This record gives sequence, structure tokens and C-alpha cells, in this order.
Amino acid sequence: MYQYRLYPSKKQKGLLFDSFMVCKTIYNELLELSIDTYKTSGKTLRCYDYNKHLTGKHRDLHSQVKQNISDRVHKAFRSFFRRTKDPSCKKKGFPRFKSRVHSITYPQSGFRFISQKRLHVSKIGNIPIILHRMPKGKAKTMTIKMNKAGQWFAVFSCEVNSKPVQPQSKEQVGIDVGLEHFATISNGETVDNPRYIKKAEERLKRLQRKVSRKVKGSRNRRKAIHLLAVQHVKVANQRNDFLHKLSRTIVQQYGFIAVEDINVKGMLHTHRLAKHISDASWDAFIRMLEYKAVTSGSRLVKINPRNTSKTCSRCGTITDMPLNQRQFSCPQCGFVCHRDLNASINILKVGRDSPEPKARGHQTSTGTQGSSSKPGG
Repeated sequence: MYQYRLYPSKKQKGLLFDSFMVCKTIYNELLELSIDTYKTSGKTLRCYDYNKHLTGKHRDLHSQVKQNISDRVHKAFRSFFRRTKDPSCKKKGFPRFKSRVHSITYPQSGFRFISQKRLHVSKIGNIPIILHRMPKGKAKTMTIKMNKAGQWFAVFSCEVNSKPVQPQSKEQVGIDVGLEHFATISNGETVDNPRYIKKAEERLKRLQRKVSRKVKGSRNRRKAIHLLAVQHVKVANQRNDFLHKLSRTIVQQYGFIAVEDINVKGMLHTHRLAKHISDASWDAFIRMLEYKAVTSGSRLVKINPRNTSKTCSRCGTITDMPLNQRQFSCPQCGFVCHRDLNASINILKVGRDSPEPKARGHQTSTGTQGSSSKPGG
């Protein structure tokens, strides 16, 4: 997947906003048709039925974009039936109608590069684009989206022929993520937690106060909201840059990587630490390690985090440890080290015992069932 910055003109922005509105209208129209059909006859519509219904309508939108909306509605209804059959799922209602749309997708055609500085989009025109690198493979889909700061992007999904990749290193490592240190590696190295939200907190509070003081619906309020959104986007970009660079460095240095399978969503119920856990973005970091391990030939193993900090990495004795106790001391053999380092060594040991995957780069989950005691292990 390749993402590039777009700089549409004022007229092109207007056309894109009009396309977003048409997409929202089509989505809600097809969803209402599906719900009414299901309620009256108990039947479900197919993408063919959706496309037939749209024939001759909304000519100001490319046909491929309309087909993509049909596919989204079909998938939404298919998920609805899956939820109704799942007894553990609590949300079993019909798919929701959309109040706004911030992206359009061209699944097969309707776009092409005019040059390294221009992207032709059907019904929109030639949009200036920053090609910081050329996409590899065959472009299958192209999505134009706008973020909350008003920045425009083109996202290409490309099909490439993958070849078996040999690992760049035979080194093995266990990684324990936390709040004191973002990552503690089993070889004793630590990665500091950048805490981007905390560093930008004062500026975010100041910008939020400015938004609150403006009159609702005024032009000054819209400007204040825009400045606040820009700051939030900056924090997100800083975090993503840090995670991408760190994950790439790890998969290049180690051929075997063991990490914890953490239930971050459940940990966010701890309101005292929820902001710091969200800022750390452990889930995003592990997802980056997963797909980059495939392209680098490394093997990634996800283990259950239960008792990784409480178990002595030397003799295996389990010792009760409160979260505020940062030093692990084994009462059985006298082994002493930082609790995060002890956890990373245990993570590596359990990961080594996991079954060998069928293909290199495939992730494996192993370990006994239990809940994570993060932060702190």
C-alpha cells in the first residue's frame, strides 16, 4: 500500500466534496433498499441487484466508485447476518446509515498518472501529487481521502509478486512493551517511551480552550478547530514515524521475534492509565512487526502475557509483584533484575517453545490462557 499527498485546487476540492455527498446518498439509498427488502420478503440483495438499481442514476460519479459502494453495502449486510448468528455478539442491529463520507475508492479504473506530478482522476481532473517514491506492482485500487486537518491523500493498493525471503539475521529476541520503557529487549537494551501526547498536552489544551471560547458556527471557531486538528495529526504522524522506524530496525536485526499477545482494549478500562496506553500504541507496533516480518523473512511469535513479569527467568519460580515494584527479586534462587527485562527473557523462552509455522513470517500464538497484567507485566 502506497500513500501520497494530494494538493487539489479549490474547484477540485468542490468536486471531491460533491462526490463524497453522492457516495453517502448512494450508500444510504442501497442500505434502505436492503433493509426494506429483507423486512418484506426475507431475501437479501446481491451486488448485481445494487448495480442494476443504480443503472442510469448519479451520472456525475464514476461507475467504478458506485460499484465499490455496492460492495461495501453488501459486506455490511453480510456482517449483519454473521452477528445475528453469533451468540456472544451484543450488537445485532441493522448496519447504520452514514452521516458523512470522507473517501472515495476506484477499484479498477478511473485513475492514471499523467506525470510524476499529476494524477488524473475521472470526474475530478488532473490533481497535483507528490510522488516521493514510485509504487511497485500493479495498482488494483485507488482511494482519495481527507483527514480531519483538511489534508488530502491518494492511497494505492498494489499487487506484487512476492518471493520467499531469507531472514537477514539468525538472532533471537523477546520484546516486552510497557510505559516506563516503550520496549525492553531480552538482550538488555531498552527503547525510551517518546510520550508524544504528553509533550504536546499543553499546546493541545490551549488550542482546545480557544475552540471552546469561540461562538458556535462562526468562522473563527472553524479556524480554531482546524488548528486543533492539525496538532492532533502532527502527534499521530510523530507516533507513526517512531513505530515504523523501530519496527523496521527490529525485523532487520533479528530473525526470530517473540512478543506478548496483549488485550489492549481491555486494559483501556483502567482510566488512570488509558491515555498513556493509547499514546504508546502497542497494538499498532505489533501489527507493523507482523507484516514487516513477512517481507524481511523473520518469524514473529505472539505469546500469552500471563505471569511473564512474575516468573523468574532463571529458575521458574512465580512471585507476587505489585505494579509499582519495578525490580524483580527471586526468593528461591536470588536472581535480581528489572521486571521488564525479566519479562522479555521469559517471552523469548516461551516463544522458542512455540510450534514451527508452515511458512516463514507467519505469526504464531502460544502460551496458557490468562489475562495480561500490563502495564508492568
